[in-house]
Amino acid sequence: MQCNSILPELADGHENDESNALKRSKSNRWHIGAVQALLDMPFGDLIFQAQQVHRQHHNANAVQLSTLISVKTGGCPEDCGYCPQAARYHTGVDNQAILSVDSVVAAAVAAKEQGATRFCMGAAWRGPKQRDIEIVTKMISAVKALGMETCATLGMLKPGQAGQLGAAGLDYYNHNLDTSADYYDTIISTREYQDRLDTLQEVRDAGINVCCGGIVGMGETRETRAGLIAQLANLNPYPESVPINHLVQVEGTPLYGTAKLDPLEFVRTIAAARITMPKTMVRLSAGRREMSEAVQALCFLAGANSIFYGDKLLTTGNPEVQQDQALLNKLGMQSLPFDPE
Repeated sequence: MQCNSILPELADGHENDESNALKRSKSNRWHIGAVQALLDMPFGDLIFQAQQVHRQHHNANAVQLSTLISVKTGGCPEDCGYCPQAARYHTGVDNQAILSVDSVVAAAVAAKEQGATRFCMGAAWRGPKQRDIEIVTKMISAVKALGMETCATLGMLKPGQAGQLGAAGLDYYNHNLDTSADYYDTIISTREYQDRLDTLQEVRDAGINVCCGGIVGMGETRETRAGLIAQLANLNPYPESVPINHLVQVEGTPLYGTAKLDPLEFVRTIAAARITMPKTMVRLSAGRREMSEAVQALCFLAGANSIFYGDKLLTTGNPEVQQDQALLNKLGMQSLPFDPE
């Protein structure tokens, strides 16, 4: 029996008449209902369609290896309910001043030796000051000189700051939406959803690739997850990089003790991201240490094609390099080489 496809016909823009959920307005390519229709599909059908889309645009047996380090840790004035680096929460995370350029370069060299081709630098700021930008641009230039793809996540950007980062050689700027617009106020009150969209526009205007995704497992509904994916897919253009994070619960944060998300629901979210954003790099991000190898394999099957490599993601744990190498070997997968284009 052939499964019914609910994919829009991307090549010519015609809608699939099999599903009313795919009715789209001129401003929105993907309605929330259309994304939820994907998430509601039988699991096998959803994975089959995601794999078809994935193979059209990517090497189905390769992943990009990325490393993420915290260049400035703790003391953030925001109240993001998931974040152990917020100053108002007692999570045992020590404040750490911004690292030296030499320290960051040493970490990048080590990451490259372990196979990483992408190096991401994160800082716990509401937004960087000009003196911070001056230091970070030196880090970016130095890492870029190693022949690695560069990414930074520094919070909200003021006009002109993205241009300075781009001039230093920044390839991607990460600024996640975290969740859907309707659920956002449940998670964060110190920053508006529009603030995030404004920073993404600053990044676009500077000619830097956008890295933007979200976190699932924060007590949201499937409709909320559909809203997040729809928001990302309807950005014009959609992000070149979409990290999908599974909440890592840290004692002391408001979301500690939240009911755990079913692992297959996480896989469904990966698949929906792949189908709605065919050419993007879908990054299997935080929470991977708590996932079994089987769940991670399903995520790759659903269209994830990047992982963060190394024992830590900012302040939370991550699978060890040897574990990741062993898993990729079991699956017959390889790492993507660096492509400066």
